[in-house]
Order: sequence, then C-alpha cells, then structure tokens
Amino acid sequence: MPILPLPGTIPENQVAIADMADAFGVTHRTLHFYEEKGLLTAERMGPMRVYGLEDIRRMAVINACREIDMPIIAIQEMMADLLAAGSREDAAQIFRDALHGHKRELAAQQSILRRQMQRVSELLESADEGNSPRPQPQTIHLSPIEIKCLGCMAEGYPATRIATLMDMDMTAVLTLESDIIRKFNGHNRFQAVAKAVLMGFVSAD
Repeated sequence: MPILPLPGTIPENQVAIADMADAFGVTHRTLHFYEEKGLLTAERMGPMRVYGLEDIRRMAVINACREIDMPIIAIQEMMADLLAAGSREDAAQIFRDALHGHKRELAAQQSILRRQMQRVSELLESADEGNSPRPQPQTIHLSPIEIKCLGCMAEGYPATRIATLMDMDMTAVLTLESDIIRKFNGHNRFQAVAKAVLMGFVSAD
C-alpha cells in the first residue's frame, strides 16, 4: 500500500468508526459503503466497529482518490492491484499510474467543457442579434471568500477538499456553494461555474 500522510488526529493503531469518520471528514455511512464495496474491513470489539493500521492507510488512499472524484470502480480495481503488488515500490508505481490515468480523463473532460462553453458563447451571441435591445448584464457581487470558493469549484474540487483548503467545516462550505450557485441563478455547480467563466469571474484557461 502506498504510504500517504495520515490525519494528525488519528492514532496509528485501532480506532473506532467515529474517530475514523472524524479524522477523514466523512460520515459513518460512507465508511459502511466502503466496506460494502470491499475497500475496507472493520473488526468487532464488542458492539463497536474498529479499524486497524492497514485499513487506516487504505482509507488515506481511498480518501485521496475520492477528493479528486476518482470513480469507485476505478478505486476498486486499483486496490485489487495494490493488494497483489509484490513490494512497496510496485504499489507506489500502481498508485502513480492510476493518478496519471485519472489526470488524462480530467484533461479530456476539461477539453469538452471548454468546447461546450465556447458553444454556449456562440449561441448567446446569436440569440442577442436582432432589433431588440440587448439586456443589461446582471450584476453579481461576490465576497472574497466566495471568490476563493468559486475558484476551488472551478478546479473541480469536491466540498470535502474545499473545506480542507479553506479551513472550514463541511456545513459552512456547502452553504457557501449554495449561495454561489444561487447568485449565478444556476441549478448546480456545473451551471454556476460555466456562467462564472462566461462572465469573467473565472478564467477558462
């Protein structure tokens, strides 16, 4: 298993499910889901679920992959390869290869998004042509913290990663994202970021 930094709040031995969830910023249900998918295994200490060091390290890898929105099926395949690795060096290479593969997928998605935004711009220009006066652009005011959060959203970071980067709790980040989406009159993150790019709040590069 590749060695990734562990949260400073978690001991390197057996931990209860509550401590595991708090350390990695996930819910108990998320940990149960990972167990259902065969990514983690919990031992029983009486009625309590506990995780050993190996599962703590596995969770560090899983959490890092989920922060970059790697699909669960890809994580399962990578974990199977990691378990079959003959050495720590082999495991590290498997992890790097998985990251490179996901990076290529994200680059392809970014290219598609840019083409879609360019097409939206063309359609808007076409729709604005004619005799009717062009409507005045909507004025949107963002606070410095909203601008920082919007930039993270544009990078594709999930709420968990944004909470870590901005040193905020998850509830505050979700509220912040909701306010930004509302200000751009969007229905979701994608629409808000696309409108922000078109209005010049975020660079398309």
